[in-house]
Amino acid sequence: MTIYNYIALKNSRDIVKGKVDAQDLREARESIRKLGFIPTKVYEEKSKENEESDSNKPIKKGQMKKLGLQDRIDFTSTMQILAQSGIPIIESLMFIENDAAKLKVRLVARELRRQIMQGATFADTVARYPEQFGQIYIGLVKAGEDSGELEKTLQRLLELQTKEANIRSKVIGTLMYPMFVIVLAVIIVLVMLMFVFPVFKDMFDNMGKEMPWITKTLMDAGIFLKTYWFLVPLIIGSIVGFITFMFRWQPSKRKIDEFVLKVPLLTDLVQFSNFANFIAVMQVAYDAGVPIIECLYLANMTLTNHTLKTKIETATLKVQQGQHLSVALRTTRVMPKMILFMIATGEQSGRLGEMLMQATSFIDKKLDNIIDTMTKMIEPIMLIVIGSIVLTLALALYLPLFQSYMQD
Repeated sequence: MTIYNYIALKNSRDIVKGKVDAQDLREARESIRKLGFIPTKVYEEKSKENEESDSNKPIKKGQMKKLGLQDRIDFTSTMQILAQSGIPIIESLMFIENDAAKLKVRLVARELRRQIMQGATFADTVARYPEQFGQIYIGLVKAGEDSGELEKTLQRLLELQTKEANIRSKVIGTLMYPMFVIVLAVIIVLVMLMFVFPVFKDMFDNMGKEMPWITKTLMDAGIFLKTYWFLVPLIIGSIVGFITFMFRWQPSKRKIDEFVLKVPLLTDLVQFSNFANFIAVMQVAYDAGVPIIECLYLANMTLTNHTLKTKIETATLKVQQGQHLSVALRTTRVMPKMILFMIATGEQSGRLGEMLMQATSFIDKKLDNIIDTMTKMIEPIMLIVIGSIVLTLALALYLPLFQSYMQD
């Protein structure tokens, strides 16, 4: 028999410490539960000092890295399953702390458990880490805990995050093909300019005739790139850096966000991908008992397009001043008409939560159709782009030969 020290909760509040004799760790935990306690830490007596100090030592904020979307999904899924099974939050967090695949998730669970054991609520503890969870997660957990429906709220959060991951995956999947084609085209052009065109230079010079402007331009560019090859990664890096900067710098990002809403089909993709998360968060928050104004504030955090975000903020102020939700959203002129109709119907019938759920399903189907249409359109567009590049390179190489044959 081995002596195990334990730290446990009595009546889910008081911390008790003690010792039990058991064959292994599992038997020790069972013995502690039979005593009416909830075990939070069980360890052999010989490692007491190390285990206790590690368990209760606060984690510095710098050690806690931001949780990605998939990390939050895994964390929420585990918490929801264990809560549904009737396991207390302390033990659930203890399980994640010991068995989560990623270190950053284990550290977050450990810190949450430590603070809850000191008397904080789950919602209050989560609220201290906005970088790890985000304001939407924090707001919904607080609403769920206040209403006594934390288990249901965790289920809604899991569905919400899974939906967000699916939308992100669809959009990224749509953009992957053109990005791959663009990168491949850049590589082909560089290879042609740096290694193929310089080979033909002497032959074109021996013809004793002036090269066409397109041939001369590409020939000079190829010789320059071959001579100063070390500038190639710098040029590519500068272009990528400039594009990234333009999308992140607020003045330019606002102009880009405004422009994409004027491009046919692209505006539908931007609108429906933004409002898919917006309506989903509104529906989850409303079902959790969050006031409509706070629902709008939480939902507005999901919008990534600055123009849409600004207009929804204006609508939120109008709702705050007493205007109906559907009327305020209609004045923005950016919300799809079907969604506005559903929201108006929900307000009039008193079934806003149900209609928001229907609106979520409608947006999902619409977004799938838009992505399918874009995918079908991208393929011929990419073929045209690649064909244009090949035609330009071919003309640059063969025009001098055609001119020479024609004159001869």
